[in-house]
Amino acid sequence: MAKPYDPKDFYYRKAKKAGLRARSAFKIDELLKRHRLLGKGHAVLDLGAAPGGFLQILAEAVGETGVAVGVDLEPIRNLGKAWVRTGIVDLLAPDALERIRALHPGRFHLVTSDMAPKTIGIKITDEQRSLELVRMALGVASETLERGGAFVAKVFMGGEFPALKKEIGERFESVHVARPQATRESSYEVYVVGKGFRRGAGPS
Repeated sequence: MAKPYDPKDFYYRKAKKAGLRARSAFKIDELLKRHRLLGKGHAVLDLGAAPGGFLQILAEAVGETGVAVGVDLEPIRNLGKAWVRTGIVDLLAPDALERIRALHPGRFHLVTSDMAPKTIGIKITDEQRSLELVRMALGVASETLERGGAFVAKVFMGGEFPALKKEIGERFESVHVARPQATRESSYEVYVVGKGFRRGAGPS
């Protein structure tokens, strides 16, 4: 029998104690270390960054010689680090890429997305909306990643997941599926990790 949902479980309390804004910080920390995705001096873009859980970890990973950019529909409270840049960006807006490039004109070594739809409890609909967000993030990554870069995105796994994995595989040399330890037991979310971005690659 599944454990009842506890919004203030172990990882929630651990994040609070560590001064982290969200339990998701532990997820990206595990993924960065497991897949060696980021290093000092790199540039990273976090999509759907509010409240800043991912961004806190990403900023530490790139250090003051790097750049960490976070965008969201909601404002992101200042992290107090000069190399962190944030902005309010609607990824569906025609000027979304322009607004991201205004924050950092160069390409990124890693693009991450922890975006999730507002769930309605109908699994197939929630899955479909999740896939749409990942495809939107993949579109941004395809326009902003450097050759050899990486992509990490949260997705609700369902029947169309193999098709999504194939789409990511058309743009990256390797694709991995991960379920970090901080993921809630009752959740069907996973993270897809694309490594070795092939600039100019895409569906034929």
